[in-house]
Amino acid sequence: MIEKEFGNVRLSRLGLGNMRLPTKNGRIDEERAAAIVDEALASGINYFDTAYVYHSGESEPFLGRTLKRHPRSSYHLATKFNVDANPDIEKTFEDQLARLDTDYVDFYLFHCVTRETARKYMDPDRHYLDYLLQQKAKGRIRHLGFSSHADLETLERFLSFSDQFEFVQIQLNYLDWTMQDAKGQYETIVAHGLPIWVMEPVRGGRLADLGKDNRLLLRRHPDWSVSSWAFRWLFSLDHVQMILSGMSNLEQLRDNIKTFEDCQPLTEDERMLLSNLAAKMQRETAVPCTACRYCCDTCPKRIDIPRFLSLFNVLPLNDDEGIREEVRRSHPGPLDCIACQSCQKHCPQGIEIPKILRQLSSR
Repeated sequence: MIEKEFGNVRLSRLGLGNMRLPTKNGRIDEERAAAIVDEALASGINYFDTAYVYHSGESEPFLGRTLKRHPRSSYHLATKFNVDANPDIEKTFEDQLARLDTDYVDFYLFHCVTRETARKYMDPDRHYLDYLLQQKAKGRIRHLGFSSHADLETLERFLSFSDQFEFVQIQLNYLDWTMQDAKGQYETIVAHGLPIWVMEPVRGGRLADLGKDNRLLLRRHPDWSVSSWAFRWLFSLDHVQMILSGMSNLEQLRDNIKTFEDCQPLTEDERMLLSNLAAKMQRETAVPCTACRYCCDTCPKRIDIPRFLSLFNVLPLNDDEGIREEVRRSHPGPLDCIACQSCQKHCPQGIEIPKILRQLSSR
């Protein structure tokens, strides 16, 4: 496993995200998930990323129990404070240490910075940053950063808010490079002299399953998986420090480990191939959902929103009556949406979810 220096530590280039762990009956399948964590550690992955809200609050306790079986010095632990999940940062942080069964967190982030949450995080009356800096001074936090889904203006404002941030985590892949101006975000962060942590490198699996026609475009490397192209595209970006992948099974883990054993970047010609592919996909993608499922946690009707957004994208291509019937028969489903806007407020992509569900149910 290739590593890269960050200050006085060496971090594996590949980190394990714990937002998409395998599940059974709606809960984390601990046996299968623990096997992923154990094999990741044995393969050289030493960075594990979670958050207060992942898996409806189950991710942190699971990770705490699983990593407790390994020496604390063998891994680096990252988690996040989400102001919309619980605005009480002191209680949240203490709960997180208890959940993770640890005395300190290696990397701590303000979670999901957007135009709205940035205002809350920077509110001088809330003292959020002051509190985290106090915990860092006590050794309970080793490194401080933030994850961002913000527009460029908000990102610039948040970066200028404090010089205490050491890294920034953004959604970065060859599709979003232009579709969501990840290029502009990358350049803005680099201008502030900070390294970049990557989330959604394969865009919630969208860049791992391109469809038959698009897969044929990548046949020049038959021994490479489709998803490995997305990782290799990132290898050419000098300021990328950490690439997180939410691996849901051992097959995904093993394929990614194979890719990160050599970290062979793409040639300029191959990067152009992906650029053209991204332009084609952008024309075909109606809704830029990454299946992060933040919307599901707040939906009062418990609608599987990413599933239906995916159907919305597929329907124009297939004109499939079976999809329409599935939408009509699904409960909870689009017909159950009460347009409360809760999902939309928590969508990092800014998708007008109630509007899309309404359009889907009327097709």
